[in-house]
Amino acid sequence: MQKKSVMEKSLNELNLLESEYNNLKELYELAPDDSDVIAAIEKLGNMAHRAKLVTLFSDPADDSGAFLFIQAGAGGTEAQDWAQMLSRMYMRWAERHGFVCDVVEEHPGDTAGIKNITYRISGVRAYGWLKNEIGVHRLVRISPFNANGKRQTSFASVDVWPDIDDSIEIEINDKDLRIDTYRSSGAGGQHVNKTDSAIRITHIPTGIVVTCQNERSQFQNKDMAMKMLRSRLYELEMQKRAAAEDSARAAQKKIEWGSQIRNYVLYPYRLVKDVRTGTEKTDSDAVLDGDLDDFMLAMLGK
Repeated sequence: MQKKSVMEKSLNELNLLESEYNNLKELYELAPDDSDVIAAIEKLGNMAHRAKLVTLFSDPADDSGAFLFIQAGAGGTEAQDWAQMLSRMYMRWAERHGFVCDVVEEHPGDTAGIKNITYRISGVRAYGWLKNEIGVHRLVRISPFNANGKRQTSFASVDVWPDIDDSIEIEINDKDLRIDTYRSSGAGGQHVNKTDSAIRITHIPTGIVVTCQNERSQFQNKDMAMKMLRSRLYELEMQKRAAAEDSARAAQKKIEWGSQIRNYVLYPYRLVKDVRTGTEKTDSDAVLDGDLDDFMLAMLGK
């Protein structure tokens, strides 16, 4: 059975809202002070808010879950610590939305933090929310790793692609794949760390490389890696279509150091500002604890 499009679901919700509104209008005229009527009006307001949000998710993959990749920039320990701060921020954001956030692969930093991490975030519209987080994130703070207490600027990049389901067909030829096994370096128990269960798959025509090491067996790691590869190829195809239809949109998806999308300033003042929309929040602690919806909604509404 073919899944309903975002537009079809939006129309259904709007029709439901219209019907509820007409019913409540008649009830309110008869009993404007009735507590049940007042409660129903408040419920309708919440439904209208949710319906408005749905209209912002118009791309075919918006309803999908997402893979989120965070990479520390140049700068050693500073950048790796910032990458770990970002990873916690997105994990807390996912928890706020009731999404399931699983680590697919993680590479610890040399001294602190992480070099990179890949999350699989499961939940309806996780990709729709996260897709505009792609880009460079810049942190300014007093360095906890500098004995002189100097201000430090660090960079990390974020990439996002949809966790597409089996209803979307992506053709992958075996001859186009190079599959390597290696020993896991992350957490996972003695069995994971003592066998060559980690998987690296290279898609030769595109050069896309995906890895997975956090599952318990080589088979499970390969299955997850293939799922990631299908998702990456789907996103690549969407980018090609976007480039053909709208070069400006295609440029938005490029990740280039120095062209940050958001600044997180913790010193000399506390401010988080999105470069693209001008959206600002002064409660940087709340932002780093996952309060990101205002930034995401501002981009969705552009």
